[in-house]
Amino acid sequence: MDMSVWYLVGAVLVFFMQGGFAMVETGLTRAKNAGNIIMKNLMDFCIGTVVFSLLGYGIMMGEHVFFGLIGKPNWQLFTDFDGADWKSFVFQLVFCATAATIVSGSMAERTKFSSYCIYSAVISLVIYPIEAGWAWGGGWLSKLQFIDFAGSAVIHMVGGWTALIGAALVGPRIGKYTKDKDGKTKVNAIPGHSMTLAALGVFMLWFAWYGFNAAAAADVTEMAQILGTTTIAPSVATVVCMIYTWLRTGKPDVSMCLNASLAGLVAVTAGCASVDAIGAAVIGAVSGVLVVESVNFIDQKVKIDDPVGAFSVHGVHGLWGTIAVGLFACNEKYGTKGLFYGGGFRQLGVQCLGVVCILAWTIVTMFLVFKLIEKTNGLRVKPEEEIEGLDIAEHGLVSAYADFVTPQNLSVYSLGASTIPTDAVAPAGGAVPPEVAIPAYGRKSDSKPGEKISKVEIIMNMNRFEPLKNALEEIGVTGMTVTNVMGCGIQKGQSRYYRGVPVEIQLLPKVQVDIVVSKVPVSDVINTARKILYTGNIGDGKIFVFDVENVVKVRTGQEGYDALQ
Repeated sequence: MDMSVWYLVGAVLVFFMQGGFAMVETGLTRAKNAGNIIMKNLMDFCIGTVVFSLLGYGIMMGEHVFFGLIGKPNWQLFTDFDGADWKSFVFQLVFCATAATIVSGSMAERTKFSSYCIYSAVISLVIYPIEAGWAWGGGWLSKLQFIDFAGSAVIHMVGGWTALIGAALVGPRIGKYTKDKDGKTKVNAIPGHSMTLAALGVFMLWFAWYGFNAAAAADVTEMAQILGTTTIAPSVATVVCMIYTWLRTGKPDVSMCLNASLAGLVAVTAGCASVDAIGAAVIGAVSGVLVVESVNFIDQKVKIDDPVGAFSVHGVHGLWGTIAVGLFACNEKYGTKGLFYGGGFRQLGVQCLGVVCILAWTIVTMFLVFKLIEKTNGLRVKPEEEIEGLDIAEHGLVSAYADFVTPQNLSVYSLGASTIPTDAVAPAGGAVPPEVAIPAYGRKSDSKPGEKISKVEIIMNMNRFEPLKNALEEIGVTGMTVTNVMGCGIQKGQSRYYRGVPVEIQLLPKVQVDIVVSKVPVSDVINTARKILYTGNIGDGKIFVFDVENVVKVRTGQEGYDALQ
């Protein structure tokens, strides 16, 4: 196999990780911010490409000066098309974009889009290129044989600790931390809106991670070894996390297990070419517990609001994985053996030195960057914009989910004639002049004597809407109004956990279907709805029935029974 071709294929897979990050972050946050999340991940790569090509790549890969601290840009990409190393540029660019995009989830739902764009430009322009050059561009750490094969420290630790700084400075989301009656701070769970999207993102990232870790493999044999360790570590981490959360809260935690898969991938990234199956398994096992404890510590003890666990997954496990190389390295190709494989403390010392220096650089520079942005442009949106959602406040996007828009904006839509724009088609039966229709109200009703008009209001789970709609059409119901609502019933005190935080009262997304009937018996509507909605579980829904005094059709002026036909 031509490893040069695989090198570029690996780079393409790393680019695909942008989509994975976007899905994870979107799924673990609320629907009203989905478009904003997508936009930030898109601009991480696009802004990063501009600034990295202009200066960042030269700083990272240029001839290092000042004791190997910084590279000298040569701008060969722009001056020597045929002589420039385009293969290296493309490869290093996608890794740079990955470091930048890690921060998006930790600052989600309350950060100004303009401020995020400024941050993204700065980290790709100078912050990431300088420290990455130390380890990968011929800088001082590479000369000490610091091992970070695919970026546990260079990429993930940098992105994770930047995420922590950004989340701390921008502050928690409204409602995340409140005071109880005793004045103590209470942690409130804010569940993400789609675990399905989060899971899709994890699978996308895991798939792309094979390129992330193995793209720089020297040959097919080494590539296979890397693919093996890259599979073992996250698998073990996820199994351990499942068991640990199951024992801890009585249920295996879905979102924590998704985080554990990523944590295992992050941790094995540094040593993927240097550790064996045992080392990868131990790295993964530690990650499975560490990710849970670090999320809980940051969320509940330190009280820093990180909606997706970016710091715990990338910052903590980037650090752990880099140090773990000094313990479990068994391949001397990239350095000396680790402590547990007879190599002594040398490699462990080099790994710790690299971690400390990269951390110091990241913490100092990114704190200053965020503080400068805060003082000049501001970091956080207004409270009313945060409550409304950043999709509409920052981008004018009413909803990322047009079929089921959120209650905060255009939450009501109808099925039937009212969904059609007034100028789209001619009214059935021909137009009725206003002078005929409008004065008609108050005339003697043409309704059949004794015909009762009833309104049936159904509160139900969203996933049963389509079956209910079809069933109601079959019994003759021709119109309905559907609203997305939030609410809870008598089960609000049910003990549940989200990412280790008890959920005491949770407003769940529901659908409200309103139907007014006269010809169709109310009993038929109720029986049909119960048959479709019944599962036997708490939360199946409720049906309310109201008497309706009158109905007036605006177009014709018809009333009562006739207005419904």
